[in-house]
Amino acid sequence: MMPADPSLPRARAGEQLLVHTDMLTGLGNRYRLRDRVRLLAEERAEDPAPFAIGITNLDGFKPINDLFGSEAGDEILRQVALRLQACIPDGAAVTRHGGDEFAFVLPLVFERLGAEKFGQMVKDVLAAPYDLGDRSVRLSASFGFAIHPFAGEGFEPLLKSAETALYRSKRRGRGQVTVYTREIAQEMQHATLLEQALRNAIINDAVDVHFQPIVNLKNETVLGFEALARWIDPELGFVSPAVFVPLAEERGFIDTLSETLLRKAAEAALSWPRETFLSFNLSSAQLTDPATASSILAILGRIGFDPHRLVLEITETAVVTSADTAHCIIAELRRAGVRIALDDFGTGQSSLGRLRDFAFDKVKIDRAFVSRLASDPASEHIVRAIVAMCEGLQLQVVAEGIEEVTEVKILKALGCSIGQGYFYGRPADSAATLAYLKERNVELAAAD
Repeated sequence: MMPADPSLPRARAGEQLLVHTDMLTGLGNRYRLRDRVRLLAEERAEDPAPFAIGITNLDGFKPINDLFGSEAGDEILRQVALRLQACIPDGAAVTRHGGDEFAFVLPLVFERLGAEKFGQMVKDVLAAPYDLGDRSVRLSASFGFAIHPFAGEGFEPLLKSAETALYRSKRRGRGQVTVYTREIAQEMQHATLLEQALRNAIINDAVDVHFQPIVNLKNETVLGFEALARWIDPELGFVSPAVFVPLAEERGFIDTLSETLLRKAAEAALSWPRETFLSFNLSSAQLTDPATASSILAILGRIGFDPHRLVLEITETAVVTSADTAHCIIAELRRAGVRIALDDFGTGQSSLGRLRDFAFDKVKIDRAFVSRLASDPASEHIVRAIVAMCEGLQLQVVAEGIEEVTEVKILKALGCSIGQGYFYGRPADSAATLAYLKERNVELAAAD
């Protein structure tokens, strides 16, 4: 009988280690996470003290990876792994869940407040700049936590609960921390039903575009229209764009929705006077996708819509998300003749810095200031300062949300020459928009 080979157990142990290890970061992988959770649940079966698992996902990692290359992306992931290993408490474990997602097992976190405190601490750690040699980048992270056994007793149910909490964080915005509850699960279930209905609506071309006039305040002539998404579902009824647009962004099909809406809006605008512009909103996700500019210009080309007639509205938050990519997208669009407006000015952070760093053509004053012009001296001073600053920078200023004649008089006195709001017209479909133009004796474009 041959003697047993003493190297076999070591070889099997080595194979097992490889199976449970993420080769890029050296952390454990999903299998290690599963085994750790199962073992911990078995140990506490008789005395079921709670424990927590969590998942974190880097916000905006894909565009960074696309912009700087996979080697830079891999380096960021390695640095993330080192930071996470350095900040987890004794007895806890961190694994790489896949892609830019990492997971935690926290044996000594028993309840929601403990999970939230841990998540906030790790969020701050991950927010510090990442060194890529000749440059540095910043990323935020979103978190989802689930407490055993309340959020699930087995590994898969517990993991699913943590993923549900993570989805909720993504919906609330970047850099959020969410701990699973049944209420959150119900909310996410509703969001999933809404998502399916919206996908079907896009396929069936059932999401419509309405248009709100933008006018010259001095003589009330129509300068252009802002395109606004509208969706009325047969079962759900009217669904606010404040609900379904962020949902499309979160679930990864905002590009399809936006392309559909831009096509419809540009087709409708072909019937307007040729000097009338179309204003269209870009989402945060589109400003992190390097293909956005070419996609927009291709749509305009197919329709035959002059890029010089298009104004794209972007928010400061969208620009901050991925500044380098956004800068490239804006530059490419402006070279083609598209004008860029900074929307909701005054409500974000470092607005003056954005005006310095990006080439904008227009600034839209947020309605929060316009609506308080008659009652709040501070708002009047802010609007006066914005108008004066933009005049010096040779930027057009558009006041949003005008509803009262008093607001019009104050804005004109402050030097603001362009505005929109219910005072001049509510959003209307393409047919009603044409009728609106005809009523004002505007000569429409001749059909080709």
